[in-house]
Amino acid sequence: MTESPAIVLASTSPRRAALLRQIGLPFVVQPAAINEAALPDEGPAALVRRLAIAKARAIESALPVLAADTVVALRQDETLRILGKPRHRRAFEAMAKALSGRTHTVFTAVALRAQRRMEAQVVRAEVTLRAIEEREIAAYWASGEPRDKAGGYGIQGIGGIFVRCVHGSPSAVVGLPLAETERLLRTFGIDTWRWRNR
Repeated sequence: MTESPAIVLASTSPRRAALLRQIGLPFVVQPAAINEAALPDEGPAALVRRLAIAKARAIESALPVLAADTVVALRQDETLRILGKPRHRRAFEAMAKALSGRTHTVFTAVALRAQRRMEAQVVRAEVTLRAIEEREIAAYWASGEPRDKAGGYGIQGIGGIFVRCVHGSPSAVVGLPLAETERLLRTFGIDTWRWRNR
């Protein structure tokens, strides 16, 4: 017998779905179609918070709606440059070279909406990559993995070989900060232990 879902996940990300399954929470996927372009002069923290909230609001459901958004930001010339998903090989190569051997920041926002109530939180994590060789950049692009990843890499996949260290939530880097997500769920009266203990 299939268990009734506790929440709606407003995302098609298989990584976010895997993280929710990891904590044992039953859910149903209902993707939110919104414009994800940054506003003029919008910083990465403000961007992910706004987008996560917009995704949660875009879904009509009697169940609580969970949404998230993640961006990678690299400090260049005293400003934080947002690195989105690479649209083509040249864009990916530029991202990989910019991130190679450097530390960047991953911003992930998680939002939860139930009826008229909305709560959201932004989590930051610092990620340091080792130097990436030219041949590795070409091989990684050929693997297909970078195409749907913010910053052009996935810590939970092949891209994990480039990661030297993470300061902060590893699950936030993947796309859903688990500690903060569970705390948010609890504030809405959703106890994930209820499903874990079955």
